[in-house]
Amino acid sequence: MFSITVRDHIMIAHSFRGEVFGPAQRMHGATFLVDATFRRPELDADNIVVDIGLATRELGAVVGELNYRNLDDEPDFAGINTSTEFLAKVIADRLADRVHAGALGEGARGLAGITVSLHESHIAWASYERTL
Repeated sequence: MFSITVRDHIMIAHSFRGEVFGPAQRMHGATFLVDATFRRPELDADNIVVDIGLATRELGAVVGELNYRNLDDEPDFAGINTSTEFLAKVIADRLADRVHAGALGEGARGLAGITVSLHESHIAWASYERTL
């Protein structure tokens, strides 16, 4: 399986409901390093997985919709604990929508999957992997 990874970051605010979250139940900020990995079993006609420039642009657009937002105030996330794992899925699904819409070029239609990893720090991160 071939893959390429592009990177961006987001800064958000949110709070959690539930004793398991301890002090994170209060409003707090988080900065995530966001890696999006695109996979395919064979390279396309240009011998690439996907155009890195287009992948970078589309990841930037997706995270731009979340950047500098208080997720507790966003209608899409009403009543949801926006955990790192949950946000990785949101970003992966939104990237998949862009792949299906053709935003990453026709060659991207041969992609097999996407993995999004959100790094909370240098020692902890979460990922979501999906097929296309």
